[in-house]
Amino acid sequence: MQALLMILETVAFFLIGAALLRAWLVWVGLSLAVQPGRFVVALTDWLVNPLRRVLPASMGRGRLDGVSLMAAVVLALAYAGLWYAALLQAGVITGGAGWVLSIPVLAARMLLKVLLQGIFYLVLGYAVLSWVQPQNGVMYTLARLLEPLLGPIRRGLPLLGGVDLSPVVLMVATQVLQMLLL
Repeated sequence: MQALLMILETVAFFLIGAALLRAWLVWVGLSLAVQPGRFVVALTDWLVNPLRRVLPASMGRGRLDGVSLMAAVVLALAYAGLWYAALLQAGVITGGAGWVLSIPVLAARMLLKVLLQGIFYLVLGYAVLSWVQPQNGVMYTLARLLEPLLGPIRRGLPLLGGVDLSPVVLMVATQVLQMLLL
């Protein structure tokens, strides 16, 4: 049972993360035709394309890709439903309306977890690459993705000996938020 739940959470984490990253790439103006855009499109098109046909066209216009965000919500709800179904099947919980009402809560927690951990890993990759290989092509993508989050921190935090500590502050903030919210 534990292995099944771990596999379910891992698959859900990557699919939800891909849907959120797809929306974020569009929001910051990065092309989905190059990596990592091609990867997240390949990973999420099976859900995003049918949602585009069903949802209002206004959800996919402009900088906000509401369809990709809705895909993340649908995936989180599916994860929560499958998680509870697995616990029901194993006899860990009993049937009733109470557990059904907690599906949106578990889905919201999963969305927050993916968002906060995703930001943490992106910032960690950005920080490590900035130290060991700052001219790497991935740095451009990471910098564009993280600038909306790091920019305000940089404006309020002076350089310390010429070192930008904003990634460290953001990583700590994501960890604290994760402990408080989840």
